[in-house]
Amino acid sequence: MDWADELAERVRDAGPQVVNDSKTPSGTVHVGSLRGPVILDALARALRANGIETTLLYGVDDMDPMDAQSLLTPDAVEHEMGRPLAHVPDQAGDGHASYARHHAQAFIDIFAGLGIHPDRYYWMSDIYPTGQMDPFIRTALERAALVRDIYRRVANVQHPDTWHPLGVVCPTCGKVGTTIVTDWNGEQVYFECRPDLVTWARGCGTTGWITPFGGAAKLPWNLEWAAQWSLFGVSIEPSGKDLSTAGGSRDRSDAIAREVFEREPPLNVPYEFLNIGGRKMSTSKGRGAPAHAIAEVIPPEQLRFLFLRPKPNHAIDFDPEGTDQIPRLFDEFDKFAEAAAGREVKGELPPGSEATFRYSLVDPAADVATEAAAFRPPFNHLALLVQIPGVDVAARIASEKGSPLTPRECEILDERVASARAWLATYAPERAIIQVRDELPSAIEAIDGLQRSFLATLAEAVGETPPTTGEGWQTAIFDVARALDLPAGRAFDALYRAFLGRSNGPRAGWLLASLDPAFVIRRLREAA
Repeated sequence: MDWADELAERVRDAGPQVVNDSKTPSGTVHVGSLRGPVILDALARALRANGIETTLLYGVDDMDPMDAQSLLTPDAVEHEMGRPLAHVPDQAGDGHASYARHHAQAFIDIFAGLGIHPDRYYWMSDIYPTGQMDPFIRTALERAALVRDIYRRVANVQHPDTWHPLGVVCPTCGKVGTTIVTDWNGEQVYFECRPDLVTWARGCGTTGWITPFGGAAKLPWNLEWAAQWSLFGVSIEPSGKDLSTAGGSRDRSDAIAREVFEREPPLNVPYEFLNIGGRKMSTSKGRGAPAHAIAEVIPPEQLRFLFLRPKPNHAIDFDPEGTDQIPRLFDEFDKFAEAAAGREVKGELPPGSEATFRYSLVDPAADVATEAAAFRPPFNHLALLVQIPGVDVAARIASEKGSPLTPRECEILDERVASARAWLATYAPERAIIQVRDELPSAIEAIDGLQRSFLATLAEAVGETPPTTGEGWQTAIFDVARALDLPAGRAFDALYRAFLGRSNGPRAGWLLASLDPAFVIRRLREAA
């Protein structure tokens, strides 16, 4: 997190800062879209920690046209494609004013739980009708030739001499994505709602002169973005890699801000995507885990950590479905917490790890030392305990800690137990789902003599003082297997067959640690 503090140092003498981000709610918002808001919040915290007056904004670009039909019902495609998202009815029928309000609100509702509290939310469908965008529309129309030149110079995009940077909301069919403005007389624009302007929507053919102010029209995205910077006084706005490529949206909007609206664009902090299976998550294509669904499984501090652990310009590959990526995320978070508490950890940590832990906390005013020192039971261990009948998880964890849990540690435990149950019910791989057999499974018949010797020797090695932790059991398993020259894979195979009746399962050491020691020793001897 040194990048956030470094940026705060850069603007220390530049006066108050306005940090902004916005989202087009074209469908169910995937978890990757949280990277921007989390980065913005961390920046705002760093600025404020350095004594800089900071305003955090978050907007919804809901006047953008509906151009993705993955979430529309078939009968709605012909009518709704091309209309402003704010004017498309809520497909879920759950009381939201529009399609945009439904999907954006489901996303925004996650923010407070993540400790993200923008000073202001704005919706472009609320801004345009007030007339606040009218001066920018007028300037863009009067400088249309300059805008066309910027597109040509910066992005090699050629527009005809009649093209004007505006989209009219067609008064006949209500579509904005199918209209083009070809003339401007100082008060009105001449527009055409073309049937074949775009491939994803069909215009109705209406043409004529119309006054483009008060919400009757909207600026194209690059101009709208630059206009937002002037309207809200934005001084810092991170943007995704797709927008920050050479000649891309950010370069165009920067040039428009400078040359058309005559203001310096905000500082950019380009950030990479969160990928799933090596591919970028996509709202419009319906690819990627929904943000609200992930937030029900991963607690807020671990979710913040997911986005803040790598620097913004590093991609994150995150595929929770059927993998152990969520448990490993907890393990990594706990490692950063241990280091922040001054405890020795295995392996190297990146520079700024303590700051990363600090910015991952939900409460910016939290006592970092106290939070770091809190006892956190391993996620995998809890995922096993909640599947063992009759286990008092709270009592077991307090016993493993060696003293009563503090109120804060009880909160952490409750949060992790809920997360473990949710993970098991949604994303956990089959090997993580266990059912310890009451009787010796018939699968044990498949093991050979050396594996049976391993089970017997392990029972003898730990018989007097069985390990109490997963790591302790794991060490004992490897030591005995090594002494017998038995490959680790075959050792684990024997253990899984003895306890689960199959050849695979969760981490064996933690599985054994979750069970009654007397039962474990008895089962090892029985299986041998």
